[in-house]
Amino acid sequence: NVLVAAAPAAAGVLFTAHALTRLALVFVLFTACAAAVYLVNDARDAEADRAHPVKCRRPVAAGQVPVPAAYAAGITLGVLAPAAAALLCPPALAALLAGYLVLQLAYCVSLKHVLVIDLAVVTSGFVMRAVAGGLALGIPLSRWFLITTGFGALFMVAAKRYSEAVQLAGNGGATRALLTEYTTGYLRFVWQLAAGVAVLGYCLWALEEGGVPHTSVLPWRQLSVVAFVLAVLRYAVFADRGTAGEPEDVVLGDRALALIGLVWAAMYAAAVADW
Repeated sequence: NVLVAAAPAAAGVLFTAHALTRLALVFVLFTACAAAVYLVNDARDAEADRAHPVKCRRPVAAGQVPVPAAYAAGITLGVLAPAAAALLCPPALAALLAGYLVLQLAYCVSLKHVLVIDLAVVTSGFVMRAVAGGLALGIPLSRWFLITTGFGALFMVAAKRYSEAVQLAGNGGATRALLTEYTTGYLRFVWQLAAGVAVLGYCLWALEEGGVPHTSVLPWRQLSVVAFVLAVLRYAVFADRGTAGEPEDVVLGDRALALIGLVWAAMYAAAVADW
């Protein structure tokens, strides 16, 4: 949900009182919507999650939270979050949150069982978060931003599916029925394709001067390509090993990737600030 800050950060308007206040609200609303979806999904998948080596520890699957309580909490959040958005946010943003809920709940009910569409729906959730930050502050979103965000998200989603397929070989149908229909070769193709397009989109953004020469000490925007590519390559190591099943663990647990991310963020900030 921190992705809601991506567009304002790229536009250089993140650290203003208005932006921080509005983004904090959007972050809370998206967190509520995501929680609603997870609660309903975990309630529906409780039996399948018990057969998964990691998901079996989720509160609903572990029996710590009753299934009816999960449904009740999920439905409550699913009603309150878009209602609050309609009152407190621009209409376009409220519509986006409502669309996110409808699409993700449809995923929980049926779309998770449709080949390729399941990957697209999960990816769309990340793109919607990035778009929400732009809508909240009226920031126009560039095509390169959307391409890089969309395919970067698809890269991580496909890598996650690939890792699940590798780790649960022979038992994938018990935890996620669709894993038996994907081949590891196909999922590898998807995450490699998505990584390539994400890198290409970022490079096109970084090298597009628009006829205006940079006035900073160094061409930070162009130099940030190096850090971005290194980050993708580093994450691909875990994807290739089949250990990218939990993206947050990879991003937060690998020191080299964290360092590369910090270097990229510093370069990106320098480019935005024109230092």
